[in-house]
Amino acid sequence: MDIEQAKFNMVEQQIRPWNVLNPKVLKAVSAVPRENFVPKEHHELSFVDMNIPIGDNQVMMQPKVEARMLQALEPDSNHVVLEIGSGTGYMAALLAYCAKFVETVEIRPVFLDLASNNLAENEINNVQVVEGDGGQGWQSDHQYDCIFLSGSVIELPDSYRELLNVGGRLVAIIGEEPIMNAVLVEKTGPVTWKTTYLFETILPALDNIVQPSRFVF
Repeated sequence: MDIEQAKFNMVEQQIRPWNVLNPKVLKAVSAVPRENFVPKEHHELSFVDMNIPIGDNQVMMQPKVEARMLQALEPDSNHVVLEIGSGTGYMAALLAYCAKFVETVEIRPVFLDLASNNLAENEINNVQVVEGDGGQGWQSDHQYDCIFLSGSVIELPDSYRELLNVGGRLVAIIGEEPIMNAVLVEKTGPVTWKTTYLFETILPALDNIVQPSRFVF
């Protein structure tokens, strides 16, 4: 496989046509070696327009979905970012390229090791991989400028909104199959938020997610 040509085609044929035009995002997806974060058995799929299996019924998102959500999040070089769901470490690497520092949380030991090793091998040093369960929210002594959920949730736990600095942004995929939506949540004041629906997609859920209240008749 011609890596550079395949990456060029990914950007020009998948990502740009999906209205991802932010120069920083395009530079990030071109600079971060996606192929180094894809499981070896699926290496030939590194730049294909599909969710790539990574084991344990989890996936790497389609490149255009990753890029569109990154563009909506708008991390910059002064931002501290929280990611829930490390996977192979690729999304953390993209976030780290754009931001000052990334804390990425992962519950599954296999992905804790995988993400940590991939990030270290690619000399990405502004990411901390933390073991934890983010499916029901996250508790922290810190506030964040950006939050990225790398697995879907049925409902967004309130604690994520509360962890944002005023002016902060969060992106997540919310809902249940067959209907899920990528959303942007912006913290507009100390107790006010604005939600924007971005696009429909499908993504495996985070572990131990909050279940919605349901009426029982």
